[in-house]
Amino acid sequence: MSQVVDHLAELTGFRDRDILDTTLVGVLRDLLRPISVAICHCVGDESDQRWLVRARLGPGDIAAQADPVWSELEALPALDAFPRRLECLRQQEPLEISDTTHRTYFPLLTDRDVIGVLEIESRTDLDAEQLRMVSNMMRIYRNVQGLLDYSERDSLTGLLNRKTFDDSFYKVTALAGVAQTPAAEARRDNPAARDPYLGVVDIDHFKAVNDGHGHLIGDEVLLLLSRLMRATFRFHDRLYRFGGEEFVVLMRCAGDAQAAAAFERLRHNVEAYTFPQVGTITVSVGFTRVRPTDNPNAAFERADRAVYWAKGHGRNQVADHALLVTRGELVEGEKIGDIELF
Repeated sequence: MSQVVDHLAELTGFRDRDILDTTLVGVLRDLLRPISVAICHCVGDESDQRWLVRARLGPGDIAAQADPVWSELEALPALDAFPRRLECLRQQEPLEISDTTHRTYFPLLTDRDVIGVLEIESRTDLDAEQLRMVSNMMRIYRNVQGLLDYSERDSLTGLLNRKTFDDSFYKVTALAGVAQTPAAEARRDNPAARDPYLGVVDIDHFKAVNDGHGHLIGDEVLLLLSRLMRATFRFHDRLYRFGGEEFVVLMRCAGDAQAAAAFERLRHNVEAYTFPQVGTITVSVGFTRVRPTDNPNAAFERADRAVYWAKGHGRNQVADHALLVTRGELVEGEKIGDIELF
């Protein structure tokens, strides 16, 4: 019993999703002594969903293994490549399979959705007590995930909130030194070594939406925009709502052109979408490559100056801070002046 209590304390002692997954597979290996245990998340959109291994401990592993966070979606296996996982995911019930080995699958549930599958490979079938213990661990895992969602997510859109930005910034930019290599080929071939970029997305004339249609319709616009952002960007890009009509994107790209193309896709998708009762809205976007010496405020300030420039020069456009400086439209380090943004 004391061992279980110790593991419960370990499982609930972290406020980081990556560490939570790693801890859970470690706890289950210690308690069950299986051949392997893995947490696999379902990533991508409805048209193309893949398996991402978040944490796996196999025979002889000292530390948990995982797929790179910045994996390209196309490099990951499709859901139907692992039919038993997919069956568990769809049924949302534990699934036991016995053939050459014994595998038990548990759906990973959060308050919002089914996010993946826990897969345990063992030498014999798990007995009733072991199944009950795993189920209880999964309930605790779900509760901790719910607490993380409550503290990290914007309540309206479900995107990450402002207070999570600084920690995420340093995680996303951790390999920035590697990304500054002159070999563009290396950046294309290795997503983790690509340059980090930060973009600020601001809805044009959003005050007019609230004034003309009311705040409930304004909230619906924000919610629909967040869905468009999820559909536009990749599963590993970090999307935030900073408050009001301001959104932030953290991502890695092979260069300025690829980053500009990604933000231009968002701008086009928003302009082409018909928002109920409002019709067409547009967004202005400013972005910057994150520098190795940047802190979160410095990178955000550059992107914010770029979006400010876009607001003052016609709106409904994407502005690259570095390009604006090169053209003489902005001065490096220049403070933002007074202009009506709404």
